[in-house]
Amino acid sequence: MINDLPENFLLLNGDILTDLNFAALYEEHVRHGRLFTIAATSRQQHVDYGVLNVDTSANLTGFREKPVLNYLVSMGIYAVNRAVVSSVPSNHKYGVDELVIDLLRKGEKIHVLSHKGYWLDIGRADDYLQAIEDFEHRKELLLGDG
Repeated sequence: MINDLPENFLLLNGDILTDLNFAALYEEHVRHGRLFTIAATSRQQHVDYGVLNVDTSANLTGFREKPVLNYLVSMGIYAVNRAVVSSVPSNHKYGVDELVIDLLRKGEKIHVLSHKGYWLDIGRADDYLQAIEDFEHRKELLLGDG
């Protein structure tokens, strides 16, 4: 736990590559007096199978052949007000996912800021190799004005 956190700060995963404007995320979070802001992006999941919908009697109620599911996903980038730190237990492992769930249970408002630009989670070896290739082709976009 960090005792001297500023009133608002950014919290992010270390295994991402993105062109998100961190300053704009932070400034919007502060300007609106938000407690917690999650940067999010759209992703699609392609299902390789025919998906069956069944009722409680095992009767088919719907069928979708190899559907594409659309999701809004967390980018692992958050703007946070220091007030939420008091919700974080100091005696055991506690992830951002648990924090978000606990804040929702308390009825706290959590803002989601959608990002339409580039984002890649580099959590797997294949994604890391993709990030190396993408970085070479997108340096200007990813590094910004400097």
